[in-house]
Amino acid sequence: MAAEAARYVPSHIAGNPRWLTDEQRALIELAARLGREKFAPRAPRYDRDASFPFENYDDLREAGLLGICVPKAYGGLGADFTTYVLVSAEIGRHCGATALTFNMHASSCLWSGLIGDQLEMTPAQRADHERCRVLHFQSIVRDGKVYAQPFSEGGAAAAGKAPFGTLATRVEDGYLVHGRKIFASLAGAADVYGVLCTLDKPGATQRDSLYLAVPADAEGVTVTGDWDPLGMRGTVSRTLQFDNVFVPENARLLPEGLYAQAATRFPHMFATLSPTYMGIAQAAYDFTVQYLRAEVPGMPPVTRRQYPTKQIAVAQMRVLLEQTRALFLQNARDAGIDPDKDTRMRLYAAHYTIMENANELCRLAIRTCGGQAMLKSLPLERMYRDSRCGSLMLPWTAELCLDRLGRECLYEGGERDENLEP
Repeated sequence: MAAEAARYVPSHIAGNPRWLTDEQRALIELAARLGREKFAPRAPRYDRDASFPFENYDDLREAGLLGICVPKAYGGLGADFTTYVLVSAEIGRHCGATALTFNMHASSCLWSGLIGDQLEMTPAQRADHERCRVLHFQSIVRDGKVYAQPFSEGGAAAAGKAPFGTLATRVEDGYLVHGRKIFASLAGAADVYGVLCTLDKPGATQRDSLYLAVPADAEGVTVTGDWDPLGMRGTVSRTLQFDNVFVPENARLLPEGLYAQAATRFPHMFATLSPTYMGIAQAAYDFTVQYLRAEVPGMPPVTRRQYPTKQIAVAQMRVLLEQTRALFLQNARDAGIDPDKDTRMRLYAAHYTIMENANELCRLAIRTCGGQAMLKSLPLERMYRDSRCGSLMLPWTAELCLDRLGRECLYEGGERDENLEP
């Protein structure tokens, strides 16, 4: 009994700060329980087969977590940004692919709900938004539908640099959507795709962007291509093709033209993938401690914690983890409408740091645990591959974060590059 009581029991991803509310603690613990009991045991199979975690989504649906970011007025759990990213990180700690795809679903709710409520709209736009979003929130809460949010098209549009190549042509009673999205997580698994596209008209700009809910079973929607990547294999992020897909006017997840305002005024929404990698970083550290304490289920009880080299390595990992967590938690609390310049730059730095440090922690974990960590029977090998994909994730890759951060460090709003033609 004494030995059992001394077993290492990792705290949840938030590290139990005193500022957590009872509601936040309950949701994080719910995610932790699902992760321990359901998601983590299944993760090797989803990774091996590059198959979508449908069973995990059944569990999320049964637990009511599909509605985590649906406002309480519509029957959801009403989580704010801080609460959502803490729960998302806890899921990522147990199955990175599930957390990454769950983000696409929850983001659709955040754009229409929390963020939409803070945008400037005319009374007519507000009424239209209310009419549309109640249908989508009911679809999620009442019917258990899963939404996705495909951004990528192979260019910089998702990062706010250009109109989306996917076009929406206005027709009677709705729109015709034509184009494609690549690396579309939940392709073939979601019930509805929240498609970012551009209103088809001469001289269209980012201000003409639309955010439309396209049913997966609508005529003209196809899923193409193979999915055999390095990591995040359970996301099944294949290519979505839209060939003149008709959607009605109530498909709008935001009123026409409002996506550009949301993207400019609430930039933290482009960093909702980083909690997944914060969770992976925590998982790599937790596994290393359990391994060195000989507490990994199914492995021989041979401790390695007595060696100074191992102690120093774990100390270095803990320092890196706490540095990463500090930025993650500060970023979670910073999120809001119209952040100032310092907050925005801290957002870029936090997103970059979380993505890169997750992989560094996994690298250190493999080196510290030794040769057995290479085996696919242990989770570190999968964590390493999943974490290496973080810096590639649109809409803000590691390179895009550095580009934005470097420019905003040296330029104020409205200043021009001296090397550009006047």
